[in-house]
Amino acid sequence: MKKCFLFLSLITLLIVSSCSTDNSSDYLVTIKTNQGDMVAILYDETPKHKANFIKLAKEHYFDSLLFHRVIEGFMIQGGDPDSKNATPGQQLGMGGPGYTVDAEFNPKFFHEKGALSAARLPDQQNPAKASSGSQFYIVQGTVTSPADLDGLKIDQGKLNAAFQQICKTFQPTLD
Repeated sequence: MKKCFLFLSLITLLIVSSCSTDNSSDYLVTIKTNQGDMVAILYDETPKHKANFIKLAKEHYFDSLLFHRVIEGFMIQGGDPDSKNATPGQQLGMGGPGYTVDAEFNPKFFHEKGALSAARLPDQQNPAKASSGSQFYIVQGTVTSPADLDGLKIDQGKLNAAFQQICKTFQPTLD
């Protein structure tokens, strides 16, 4: 049986720094892990998400948290405070700071490889599409063009519900 979780990568430190490009106040974020560093840009066009991520990083909220959800070729997810001292097999992914962030969808941005995005509950549980207060993911997949999606209808709610059911029954092991 192929394992869904290939590795867990520990977030050790987030470094936030201002970067000025084209008269903006976008921020560069360096995520340091035991697997190497990643750099992301927090854009002005999503000000609530940007401010929240910077606030949590400056408070060291993310320090020593795990990427608790790793799906090869799709994404890695972190930001669950319950992962800080998690035991093997412990279910993760529901922890947070006790608040959500209002949705800030922007058609200018899409989930291309390397994109940093906020996690959220499925639409049935979250009709306002508010984001988790702390959980985020980094896209690892490939870009799919609209032409590739023609005729493809996916019920995202059913897909999310099926995935949640799988996660409830799957107990990863660390070898």
